[in-house]
Amino acid sequence: MQVDSQQAPAGELAVGLTEQNPNFLWPAGAREVPGEFARWRDELAKLKPAYYRLVLDWPSLEPEDGKPVFDGFNGGCLRDKPPCAAYGGLRDQLQALAARQREGGWETLVVMSGTPEWAARPAGGCERDNTTPRSRPARDMATYTRFVERVLAEAREQGAELKYWSPWNEPNHPYFISPQRMECDRDAPSAAVAPYVEMARALQAGLNAAPGDQQLVLGELAGLDRSRPMTTSVSEFVADIPADMACGSAIWTQHGYVGGRDPVDDLERALARKGCKSPQIWITETGVGAPRSGEERRTSRASQVRACGRLHQRLRKWYRDPRVSAAFQYTFREDDLFPTGLITTDLSGDFPALGEWIAWAGDRRPTDPPPKNACL
Repeated sequence: MQVDSQQAPAGELAVGLTEQNPNFLWPAGAREVPGEFARWRDELAKLKPAYYRLVLDWPSLEPEDGKPVFDGFNGGCLRDKPPCAAYGGLRDQLQALAARQREGGWETLVVMSGTPEWAARPAGGCERDNTTPRSRPARDMATYTRFVERVLAEAREQGAELKYWSPWNEPNHPYFISPQRMECDRDAPSAAVAPYVEMARALQAGLNAAPGDQQLVLGELAGLDRSRPMTTSVSEFVADIPADMACGSAIWTQHGYVGGRDPVDDLERALARKGCKSPQIWITETGVGAPRSGEERRTSRASQVRACGRLHQRLRKWYRDPRVSAAFQYTFREDDLFPTGLITTDLSGDFPALGEWIAWAGDRRPTDPPPKNACL
């Protein structure tokens, strides 16, 4: 029998999203938000993401030991860029998330990031100039565990379910764990894996002690294919994790931006070398634009459409790849220092990629055939 070459192969790809400002998340009518935010809130609602990624900035949420601030004022700007829509910190984020979860979807992946100065280890090893305490791991992992337990208690109070937890964001990058090596030599052993393993074990203890059904996932790795004096490649990082831990996670999360190298093979091969059966891989940061911090996005419509077309092809590739089951857009509103968003920083318009993500999400099921290119 001849197979129709135009028929899409069987596959699966669910859609996830990172966006910190809850004024984009609230369902219509649940909370009054400024007009320009309400317009884009309604566009975001069309995504109906299966997953939501919530990044917890530990230093801002617990600036003093044992004194968490979950209702702190946030001006709701993009750093210093207007327009702004203020909100009440993590508490408002959780309330908006709970409202969306009641509609279905929005299963949440929580990612820890940043160490408060009071908790951080001292400087040492091969560090970049101007490294601050937030980049260094905690001295005492009991402080980390207590913070996790407090966040879970706050989420229960606000009615939000935080099911999936990742120990740390981009642990193979020096901004998030420093030092990566004790000596500034790419052949020196990675110094980042040991504290990451400590965090993973501390996180698992906190999740086990808390009520509810929470699951540890590993990864959130920056898509680095080569080790350097101040970075650790995906392959090297995974190789140094104890096999029982690496193979015990049913989900590994990985960052991989369109235009760069697809990191899925590196991650899968590294896990296979440890004897792990293939876990689910979630691409929890992806997007198009200028994914390297400080680069300027090309602003012509033609270049945006071409970039969106590359996104379409990458999503189709991940759909067909049985190892990959989800892809998360980073972010909804454009961060002008990391420009991969779907709408402009000033909220004056959108990028073609917004339509592409809506085509992949919305009422479409993850196992439905891939949508047509929606970039044009």
